[in-house]
Amino acid sequence: MILDEVGYLPLDRLQASLLFQVICQRHEKHLPIILTSNKAFGDWGQIFAGDAIMASAALDRLLHRSTVINIRGDSYRLKEKRQAGTQNLHKEPDNPPEAEKPSNLLTPFPSRPGPRGGQLLDEQSGQLLNEH
Repeated sequence: MILDEVGYLPLDRLQASLLFQVICQRHEKHLPIILTSNKAFGDWGQIFAGDAIMASAALDRLLHRSTVINIRGDSYRLKEKRQAGTQNLHKEPDNPPEAEKPSNLLTPFPSRPGPRGGQLLDEQSGQLLNEH
């Protein structure tokens, strides 16, 4: 299952609950989820209708057997506009709009055995940043 742009549109309480149930069911069955979001993990309470507890439980399941890839830089859409010369933009804005902030891409495939098998990988350098 691929969930793209999680957090782009606000979820009401029912939608947040349904998303949480899908995450729980797939986690229990060891089924993969690829998820993209431009929200930092600390902001996930907003995604789950302001319910920080539900957000924390969802992240716990998503991060349990995952690899987190933090993508920094311009979106491919912004890069295409810049290359086409249709927009004169700075390469690295000091305060990018929400849509251009780093994305989190979660791939729930164990990178090593154990109860907390995920690793954090920096996409630009390809280096392992830390373990969780």
